[in-house]
Amino acid sequence: MSTTITAIDREGTSHSLPWEEDQSLMEVLRDNDLPVLASCGGTASCATCHVFLEDEVFKSLGERGEDEIEILAEAENFRECSSRLSCQVAHRAQLDGITVTLAPEE
Repeated sequence: MSTTITAIDREGTSHSLPWEEDQSLMEVLRDNDLPVLASCGGTASCATCHVFLEDEVFKSLGERGEDEIEILAEAENFRECSSRLSCQVAHRAQLDGITVTLAPEE
């Protein structure tokens, strides 16, 4: 089942993107040519897929893992209540229609 998300790039341009069940959020962004480097390939060991999520979406995802928290805490643009590594966000039908904003490059 595919869902659709809105991604806001670093220039403020909005992109409507299809999100397939077998993709992480990072893969959706990368596969649709947004500037997400994803250097570590989705292992939560870099912050090149750092995104900001809306408050209600952020809360619905539950706690971040220790590795994710450690990496994000070192990021220059870390926001306690909205920062996530997009590689750690799995597809869920409840996420249909969310808006994701790419964090500034570091």
